[in-house]
Amino acid sequence: MGGGITNAKSEISRISVFLKNFIEDNGFSGAVIGVSGGIDSAVVLAILSRILPKNKIRALILPERDSNPISSKHAKLVCGKYGVDCEEIDITPILKSLGTYSLQPPAKLVPYHIKEKYVMKKWKKYGSTYELDIQGKADEEFRRGVAYYRSKHRVRMCKLYLEAERLGYTVVGTTNRTEWLTGFYVKWGDDATDVEPLLHLYKTEVFELARELDVPKEILEKSPSPDLIPGITDEMALGMKYEEIDEILKAMDEGKDLSDFDREKVERVKKLLELGKKRNIRMVSLEREVNE
Repeated sequence: MGGGITNAKSEISRISVFLKNFIEDNGFSGAVIGVSGGIDSAVVLAILSRILPKNKIRALILPERDSNPISSKHAKLVCGKYGVDCEEIDITPILKSLGTYSLQPPAKLVPYHIKEKYVMKKWKKYGSTYELDIQGKADEEFRRGVAYYRSKHRVRMCKLYLEAERLGYTVVGTTNRTEWLTGFYVKWGDDATDVEPLLHLYKTEVFELARELDVPKEILEKSPSPDLIPGITDEMALGMKYEEIDEILKAMDEGKDLSDFDREKVERVKKLLELGKKRNIRMVSLEREVNE
């Protein structure tokens, strides 16, 4: 798996055939997708719009209290671009009843930019928190934060499957290879899907497909973000730029000599891969670990 693409147009065709066959072979009558306003869901939606009637695509936008307002705007922009009707459902009430918001200071009426400042203050306290996130080696305050943001993706997953099973549709995921290898996703959240059409592509390759598919420039030009914690981008959490991570990951995939790369960056990528392996353990039974 992995190793790069040679032509974005042919790769889009290859993914289209794969998705169409998966849907038909498994007896699904349509597809459900969560549209976040980010690059990955934009690419998947664009491909779905090529292989399914538009009325067979259920596109859901699922913001909550802490979502960046621009995310919903961009999600609607993408749906409009590819002619797919969408529905926006605020999951704030569900998260509130679940107890999610009680884990952090009250912020219902706090402007988004103030939330960002609060998060940046916490970021300075903990530094790069990604390792603490996956390993669970942190204080009580940090653990509350982890439980806080992970619950958001898991609630979204429940809503996507509620709609999919009601309609006889499949849930289509948007996780890419870089995220999967580094564990940069929420377990039993955005990784809980029926099919992952981008899982063989590095993040930078997803951008190649996005340009070929004419994804709106507003989405192409913004910094990728999980939009779970105000102000935090993917690259802040990972500690490196996607271009740097992917270049090293590709070299590793191809068995190339890594001596020409910055040593600290290579060690960082190796660390991310270790963290990814921990996240990729699906479950542990008495006799063995179960991985995917």
